[in-house]
Amino acid sequence: MSFFHPWRLLFLLAVAALALAYVYAQSRRKQYALRFTNLELLAEVAPERPGWRRHVPAAGFLTMLAVLVFAFADPASEREIPRERATIVLAIDTSLSMLATDVEPTRIDAAKAAAKLFIEQVPESINIGLVGFNGAATIWVPPTTDRTKVAASIDRLELNERTAIGEALFSSLDALELAPQPDNEDEAVPGAIVLMSDGETTAGRPNDLGIQAAIDAEVPVATIAFGTPSGTIFLPEYGDEILVPVRTQELREIAEETGGDFFTAETSEELDAVYADIGSSKGFEIELTSIADWFVGAALVLALLTATMSLLWFSRIP
Repeated sequence: MSFFHPWRLLFLLAVAALALAYVYAQSRRKQYALRFTNLELLAEVAPERPGWRRHVPAAGFLTMLAVLVFAFADPASEREIPRERATIVLAIDTSLSMLATDVEPTRIDAAKAAAKLFIEQVPESINIGLVGFNGAATIWVPPTTDRTKVAASIDRLELNERTAIGEALFSSLDALELAPQPDNEDEAVPGAIVLMSDGETTAGRPNDLGIQAAIDAEVPVATIAFGTPSGTIFLPEYGDEILVPVRTQELREIAEETGGDFFTAETSEELDAVYADIGSSKGFEIELTSIADWFVGAALVLALLTATMSLLWFSRIP
């Protein structure tokens, strides 16, 4: 729990002081009572003592004060609210290594399914763009809120030779430039890239140039290394299985240098979880909402209960 005015919690010291004063007063009262040495006569002439019940109103009153101090400090809770404007570009590796079956049914099929689930999870106000890359990078869909269009294009992604991650970064930045502009030209529209790959750059411009372009544009790149170290593919022209282990180093560097997050996923379930994490961080904002009224209500309930018990037991309001 957090507070808008945490310094006001210092008033709890005053409540603690009252509690100590009450304990001290009760101990003094006990010492005074013990001066009456004829306990048998005291039991006959004194009315029935309330015992522990006499402390209940005081405990209720002190608890109520403590709750009111918490309310005065204005407690807050976090809640997710959809971003009004944002653009996310999905860049999906479509190199031949994505045919590997270490992730069922294949890496590319699992990647497509997870990507389509992702675009349905983020708020409808978020623009989604799609870039596919192998030996070259292509903008399949400029940023749009039309989820059906993006999903259909994900299904049509085609595989080809080589991997051009650097080119994917440049194409993703170009796609962000195509996002719908706000009515207020001075308003900054947040943008991000989510790049998923299983390999390392073997074609096109080097990653360093793409990283620097993302840094200059202040666009964070979240990267996902998808697959396992034991993935293989079979290509008839080579006549044998080819080992295509997932590569992580380049993807980690891209995320770290651009201020994004790096993830690994070896199963379709893990990939779904990664996309859900990214969707929550990119599609929603965390807003602190005051819950002081709940504490005021609790203090009111405590006050009513304390008054009721005092009336029933002692015929007075504390």
